[in-house]
Amino acid sequence: MKSLRLLIALLLFSLLGCSDERRIAPNQIGENGCSTPTTRDAGGEQADSPYRSGMMALLGSRFQSFEELKSVIRIEYFTKGSTSGDSGKVNSMVLVSDCSNGHEVINILKAGISQGEISKARDGDLADRIKVLLKSPYAVGKRAELSKVYNLARRRTDLFGEGDPAFFDLAKAAEQNINTDDLAFITARDSSEKGYINTFNHMTAQAFITSCFSEKLADFVGDTHERYYHPELITGKFSEKEIRDLDEGPVDNYVDVINNEWGQELGKALRKKYHITRETRWTPELLANYLNDIQSYYSWAFRIGFKPFQPEDELVIRFSRKMNVVLHGNFNIK
Repeated sequence: MKSLRLLIALLLFSLLGCSDERRIAPNQIGENGCSTPTTRDAGGEQADSPYRSGMMALLGSRFQSFEELKSVIRIEYFTKGSTSGDSGKVNSMVLVSDCSNGHEVINILKAGISQGEISKARDGDLADRIKVLLKSPYAVGKRAELSKVYNLARRRTDLFGEGDPAFFDLAKAAEQNINTDDLAFITARDSSEKGYINTFNHMTAQAFITSCFSEKLADFVGDTHERYYHPELITGKFSEKEIRDLDEGPVDNYVDVINNEWGQELGKALRKKYHITRETRWTPELLANYLNDIQSYYSWAFRIGFKPFQPEDELVIRFSRKMNVVLHGNFNIK
């Protein structure tokens, strides 16, 4: 029962979550050869779309409507193999894909365990907990890894002291490293929580989870989070109010789904470049290089500049220490 409570707690709160000086090349990211109506050209935009952002990453603050988002990415709803156009049927999954610069990522979001069910199991009775176990045996089997993701994704001052950094702090630091404000912050929303910081947060967390654990685990964490906040993402049954809500509605959430996928592709490429394994020891030099590669990717995708992370940065030192304790230490969440 103790391990079950641990699983429930870490899933509830963890859902959102390198020495070579050469930077990661864009052609190392994603699947090659896609050719769909949503393909963005080499300029990072469609000729018939007012969308202005980058390639192989989305900036939610640049979209002015749900229709505009759908002109850039593909969103298709299905039920038992049939499209949602068949009347009287209830959608059971959504396919969301982005084709950019000849590369494509795809997310298939289905009904499954959600953060809400996990919360109910945490506060409910034995039947609620058994339901979680039966619905997601994968989560049970991966509870040790999910525990580590939880620690990295959250500021754990109880374990690491005041000022403990998390994935979000790495993303925030990257936003603060932008040194071409005139190129980056074109709209007021770009500097809001739904601008660069949101894109960086999703992609940074997903890259690290993929590099350190697996793409499947990263996908599980991202999808469970999205199912909790907006189960209608699977059905497409949005209210007009939700559609108009650019900060919390389908625009924001489908952007997050796609950025999660690009983050996983980036994480796979960096894992290969730096030969990252479960035994890797994260020195400040390795972490700084890893973060600078992520920034190099953002620089290419959004055509903006950054000042680099340094191994001597307090954030880099503290997070590298935290990673080593979390990944190789011997403690549990309390």
